[in-house]
Amino acid sequence: MNQEVALILFEFAALVFALTFHEFAHAWTASFFGDQTARMMGRVTLNPIKHLDPLGSVVLPLVSAFAHFPLLGWAKPTPVTTRNLRNVKRDDILVTLAGPASNVLLAVASLVLLLVIKHVFPTGQMAVLNAALLSARIEGATLQGQGAIFPISLLLYSSVVINLLLAIFNLLPVPPLDGSRILRHYLPYNALQMYDNIGGFANLIILYLLMRSGVLNIFFGPAFSLFNRLLLSA
Repeated sequence: MNQEVALILFEFAALVFALTFHEFAHAWTASFFGDQTARMMGRVTLNPIKHLDPLGSVVLPLVSAFAHFPLLGWAKPTPVTTRNLRNVKRDDILVTLAGPASNVLLAVASLVLLLVIKHVFPTGQMAVLNAALLSARIEGATLQGQGAIFPISLLLYSSVVINLLLAIFNLLPVPPLDGSRILRHYLPYNALQMYDNIGGFANLIILYLLMRSGVLNIFFGPAFSLFNRLLLSA
């Protein structure tokens, strides 16, 4: 199999689980705070079939990957009936933050498992280093001749990258991302009406411009560098 295709498949697997866990976290937290809408729809589950959107979770990420864009996508939004929440503003914000927080949790868990591999397995240090080099598409890095622990290392390293990227991306205050749902609670009435009237196509343009401007990397870069330092120097 072509090396680039293999890397994309590892990243895609990490993305599918990241999106699934993200929506599960929204659904579970909504249920915890009193809204059972998502639970009744079967969304409090880690079954990806219940969460994934064919276009946003499969087609767009794969097209982006082969076009050498960041591997991003979306799942089906988790339904939340805010009037069922015990404290509408506070609980809706917490339900919203649960998604990005779940991705940070997965990134941290993946980092911890990579550190375990690095220090427990005889070939762990080399496997983790090669996973980092391959993920960064460093020239000369190869899938060939790696040990048995290497595929797990590559999947976990992909999980760190994907989950950090998703967490930061989803906090952008552009509908329909999680950041926009939080921002709505702090806008005055007139501004909120204008904000809600921004069309879907306009939102796509805004997101595209933000991505092209490097705004995402302002936050992703330092977070990713911190994780890399913790992994490679510990």
